[in-house]
Amino acid sequence: MSAIYLDYNATTPIDPQVAEAMLPYVHGLYGNPSSGHSFGLEARKGVDSARRQVADLLGCQSDELIFTSGGTEANNHAIKGVAFAHRNRGNHIITSNIEHPAVTEVCHYLEGHGFRVTYLPVDELGLLDVGQVENALTDETILVTIMHANNEVGSIQPIAEIADVSHRRGVLVHTDCAQSVGKIPVKVGDLGVDLLSVAGHKLYAPKGIGALYIKPGVELEKFMHGASHEQNRRAGTENVIEMVGLGMACHLIEENLAVYSSHMREMRDSLEQGLVKTGADLRINGHPDKRLPNTSSISFKGVEADRILASLPTVAASAGAACHSDRVEVSHVLAAMGVPTDYAIGTLRFSVGRFTTRDEIEATVTEVDGEVRKVAMSAASLD
Repeated sequence: MSAIYLDYNATTPIDPQVAEAMLPYVHGLYGNPSSGHSFGLEARKGVDSARRQVADLLGCQSDELIFTSGGTEANNHAIKGVAFAHRNRGNHIITSNIEHPAVTEVCHYLEGHGFRVTYLPVDELGLLDVGQVENALTDETILVTIMHANNEVGSIQPIAEIADVSHRRGVLVHTDCAQSVGKIPVKVGDLGVDLLSVAGHKLYAPKGIGALYIKPGVELEKFMHGASHEQNRRAGTENVIEMVGLGMACHLIEENLAVYSSHMREMRDSLEQGLVKTGADLRINGHPDKRLPNTSSISFKGVEADRILASLPTVAASAGAACHSDRVEVSHVLAAMGVPTDYAIGTLRFSVGRFTTRDEIEATVTEVDGEVRKVAMSAASLD
């Protein structure tokens, strides 16, 4: 069998329908959307249509969205934008200790600029306690930023409840939805957030495009300076080709989410059930129900994940730990969840997608089982 891609949480292929929608803007509709002539007006139509498609998926108005270069920029814009625009009100930010670096590194940056950040712990299932958020709020808190779903274990956070307790204290809420959009319903009204980040390459659109939802009335310091593009919030000539791609990707999700989600859950569950049936000593990380339908973090006891991955002939997945000659580096997510080290070192993350097939899942189970047994036998022989 050819290579099996089970790393959809890292990135997704461009959906063929997305690529098709982009082609006219590659070959002919090359005008600058800010130009007043026919070439520019045709490009502007593409941008406006794409913005409506993203807005429809998120359940917001078109003028509440700006396009960005991806999820990282959207997170930076949201978090730094609030921090510097509201610094006169307070300097306290609340986040969790399992966020993506696109959030944690921004928070670390702000700590070097006079801001105080509280990193809340999660439980053994990777979930945040809403009560902890409420207790952490102070008169100095200006922002709570919590991811909607975790990229490693898939646990889905209670964002609506977090937003509710935060808003009672007049605190803004941002959520990173890079992993959740396209897998579960994501509507700004249901989540109750003020800011929401989207990453195109996680939902079958191109790399290099994303979006940020900004609730009306939310004040942000401008992130990109220059001309007055994107409602004077982000300067820079619009990336029309990729905006159109993101729009079509969101349209496909809006039309087919139930089908996509059901297929991913079926593939993920088949994978987990198949690996459990092998009799391997393993544990599945994350909440059994409050988890993305495509994400499976599986820890094999007593083996090294990077050795398993290196020996897999066809399966592409991710490791949750890296073993070196003098130390073991367990991911910050698994460490925060308290996964025992003898399991954590053998953690593989499999993330299926809309193009994953049952044959691929069956082949993966056989291949992973074989390699886990080989690695375990090799480790035992060295003891």
